[in-house]
Amino acid sequence: MMNPLKMAEMLSQANKMKDEMQHKLEQIVVEGSSGGGAVTASMNGKKQLLKLRIDPSAVMSLSGSKADVEMLEDLVVAAVNDAGRRAEDAMQASAKSLLGGLNIPGLG
Repeated sequence: MMNPLKMAEMLSQANKMKDEMQHKLEQIVVEGSSGGGAVTASMNGKKQLLKLRIDPSAVMSLSGSKADVEMLEDLVVAAVNDAGRRAEDAMQASAKSLLGGLNIPGLG
């Protein structure tokens, strides 16, 4: 039978680890890009988009056609998705280091 005081201590430690992890994730910043750097997205470890940069040359090359606009939209989506993958990798690496190598399903 589990000692209730030990259980409370374990829950307290788990909450402390969760808070520490949330703080770490806010500090992590990754970048994803597409179109050879024409579009760059910056995201934190919580997968919040922080900044989106579109190289002016990518905009100037638009002829106003629907295909050009759709291509730029696709580049934005690709850059954000790339940043999301990088944020996910950073989250998993951070979780592994925080958990000291414990293999917990769903955390990497």
